[in-house]
Amino acid sequence: MQKTSAIRELSSISLSEIAIKSSVGKLNFAKDDVRLALSDLQLRVLPYTGDHAFRLFELPLHHTDPFDRQIIAQALVEQIPIITCDSVFKSYKGVEVIW
Repeated sequence: MQKTSAIRELSSISLSEIAIKSSVGKLNFAKDDVRLALSDLQLRVLPYTGDHAFRLFELPLHHTDPFDRQIIAQALVEQIPIITCDSVFKSYKGVEVIW
């Protein structure tokens, strides 16, 4: 019997942040290396949708980073946990933080 594993996703917002930080020299990741890592880790990129954006209207302003706020809204809409060491994420009711 084969064990079923949970789907692992990376937010398209996180992917955008990686690309932007690489472009400005804060990270050193080539596009092809990121694609390979996604494949090797069997990560699916979770698209950011209008429903995710509309959830931002309801979020309190505990976190001021726009990328993080989008990830929080996305996780709330999708009802999925977030892996982060950022303790501010725990301030949002309904957000499950792993780490």
